[in-house]
This record gives sequence, structure tokens and C-alpha cells, in this order.
Amino acid sequence: MSHVMTDLKDIIQRFYRLQSERIETYQLFEEGHEAYLRTGPHYDFDHYKQLVHEITQAFCGISKEVLGIKERLHHEFDRPDLSEHLEKLQNKEKQKLELTAMLQLARQQAQDHPEEDEHQERIQEVKQKIIKIKEDLSEIMQDFKFDCEE
Repeated sequence: MSHVMTDLKDIIQRFYRLQSERIETYQLFEEGHEAYLRTGPHYDFDHYKQLVHEITQAFCGISKEVLGIKERLHHEFDRPDLSEHLEKLQNKEKQKLELTAMLQLARQQAQDHPEEDEHQERIQEVKQKIIKIKEDLSEIMQDFKFDCEE
């Protein structure tokens, strides 16, 4: 097996590890937000703000590395097909993060104003969008995996 092939295999494995890290980071974000909501109605905002900062740093690091892999796949390995999947994935991940932040805000508003139904409706609406994004991400990952095996 040529050295380039080993490199390609390594870079693909690294990408899969980064996606796993991203999933773990989302879990931490979710757990942290649930803990934050439990501090209401006098929220421990400083603690939550620190969590958001750390989560943001983690996501930025992951995204930066995935974009580096995307560039390498395109230019070093001449695999624009794989590079394109990562481009799509990054865009969907960005949307997912924005929706996750919206969901957290909606949950806090629902907790602060239980008498207002629109907050529950907003939560359901955002959850549906997140489900759709997760389906899209899953599809992109399937396509990536399929094209890697060619």
C-alpha cells in the first residue's frame, strides 16, 4: 500500500474522531444547559457563560480541523467528492449549533413563563428542525462513508 493511501486512511480516521468529539461536546452542552435551568429562577449565569465559552472553543477547534481536512482531501488527495461532503457537513453543523442555542433559549423562556403556550410551541418547532438537520447529517455521513470505500 502506498504512503499516500495510508495518509488518506489516517486523515479519514481523524475526521471520524472529530465527529465523535463533536457529538460528545453537544452532550456536554446539553447537560450543562439542563444544570443551568435547575438554578432558576435566579440563574447561575456566570457558570453557564463559562460553559458556553468552553463549548464554543471546542466547536471552533473541531471545525477548524475539519476544514483543514476538507482542504487536504481536495488539494493533496484530489478527492473533491469527499471534500464536498465535509463542506455540506460543516454547513449543517453550523445550523445545528444555531438551532441548539435557540432551543436552549426557548426552554428557558418556557420555564420562566409556563403560562405562555407559544414557548412550548417554539420548543417543538425547533426540535423538529434539529431532527431534520440530524437526518441530513446522517445522510451526509453515509455518503462520505460510501465514497471513502470506492
